[in-house]
Amino acid sequence: QVQLVESGGGLVQAGGSLRLSCAASGRTFSDYNMGWFRQAPGKEREFVAQISWSGHSTYYGDSVKGRFTISRDSAKNTVYLQMNTLQPEDTAVYYCAAANVITPTPHLYNYWGQGTQVTVSS
Repeated sequence: QVQLVESGGGLVQAGGSLRLSCAASGRTFSDYNMGWFRQAPGKEREFVAQISWSGHSTYYGDSVKGRFTISRDSAKNTVYLQMNTLQPEDTAVYYCAAANVITPTPHLYNYWGQGTQVTVSS
């Protein structure tokens, strides 16, 4: 089992920045590729970013490329999502997840956090 706890969400004005954190506990953090997803009301869960278990490879959804950066700190068992130039359409609940594979597909992730709300005002 892996337990994931997100933090860092909040309210920010358009053009601003936030950094989300996801703290992992349980099984070895470095065994997993880590991802971020988001879900807005009435919409499907959307892939945001993924980082490989080694940290050497990163992948992004088209809507966040160039604005968001995913990273991980294995010493702290934590994965981060730096979000810059935020826009109202970025408003959603953001979820951290762990997977054995590299994939943007939510149902292939093994473990999920409870989510953290990000609200971007115009």
